[in-house]
Amino acid sequence: MSEAGEPEGKSDAGSSVKAGPLQVFRAVLWSFIGIRKGSGYADDVAKIRPVQAIVAGLIVAALFVASLVVLVKFLTAK
Repeated sequence: MSEAGEPEGKSDAGSSVKAGPLQVFRAVLWSFIGIRKGSGYADDVAKIRPVQAIVAGLIVAALFVASLVVLVKFLTAK
């Protein structure tokens, strides 16, 4: 439920379609490198909820850090 007491998805009359996990991760990955078309950004803002973006961002950041740790361990191993 939203803060106004309305069920989620009912407060925005025009955005009945919600973003799927693939669209959320794609938007987060584009954000990580800083390249995005204006129309794609507008579409993402209309469909992606903040919670989805935060969770996907944390997952992508954790995977990025883990891959850097593995890379450093591989390169520094004797």
